[in-house]
Amino acid sequence: MFAVIKTGGKQYKVAAEDKITVMTLAGEPGDKLTFEDVLMLVDGESIQVGAPFVAGVTVSAEIVMQDRGPKVIAFKKRRRKNSKRKRGHRQDLTIIRITGISSGVESNKAAAAAE
Repeated sequence: MFAVIKTGGKQYKVAAEDKITVMTLAGEPGDKLTFEDVLMLVDGESIQVGAPFVAGVTVSAEIVMQDRGPKVIAFKKRRRKNSKRKRGHRQDLTIIRITGISSGVESNKAAAAAE
C-alpha cells in the first residue's frame, strides 16, 4: 500500500516506514503529524484517485529531525565591469518517518463490525 501526498507545494510517494525529506514543518523531533492532502491511494489492486483529494484517507507521520540542506552558492559576475556578487543559501528541511496510512474504507469496516 502506498499513497501520494502533497506538502510544501510538492508531491511525495510514501509507504509505511518510509523516511522522506520535506520542506520545513513546525514541530520538534518526536511530534506526530497527519497529512490529509492525499492525492492518490494504491492498495493492492484497488486505486483511488482524488479530485483533488481522496476523501477519508490520512497519512500519519512522526518528525525524525529538523535539518538544513546543502549550501548552494549563487555567484553572479558581470564581465568587464569589475562587478561580482556571491551569496550562499541553505534550505531548512524536516525529515519525517511515515508511520501509517489509514483509509476511510478500513474505518467504515470497523464501524460496521462494531454494530
